[in-house]
Amino acid sequence: MSDLATEQSEQSERPRPSERSERTGPGDTGFARLAMVTIDCADPVALASFYGELLGWETRHADEHFAILDNPEGGSPLGFGRVTGYRPEPWTEPDGSKHFHLDFYVDDLDEATAKALALGATEPAYQHGRTLRVLIDPAGHPFGLAPLE
Repeated sequence: MSDLATEQSEQSERPRPSERSERTGPGDTGFARLAMVTIDCADPVALASFYGELLGWETRHADEHFAILDNPEGGSPLGFGRVTGYRPEPWTEPDGSKHFHLDFYVDDLDEATAKALALGATEPAYQHGRTLRVLIDPAGHPFGLAPLE
């Protein structure tokens, strides 16, 4: 875990799993909690800027090696880490080589798509044909937009 992720963990006001006195709910069986999701990329500052605009989140830290966006709703932040020689995973490869993707709820699918495209996303020709619309972020990661309904 990076020093910045450790800092995020220390800043959290939520009790650590070891500090809980009782485990009563079905979700209380784990011994860890998500500190941050970090996305590999060639340019952390640029990708953090893209997702910051897409989500309306503030940048807590950004340098040539790593960037962090804070979740204003109090959830885990998003991190972006530089990887030397980074190459995006292909979206439509038949071997299923896609590593991950993010899905976001939106109020208006067409409006959100237009805004994401204006920020630098691209829309691949291949779509699932469902209500989820797949776009590709500027670093080549697929992400989905889906109506909140």
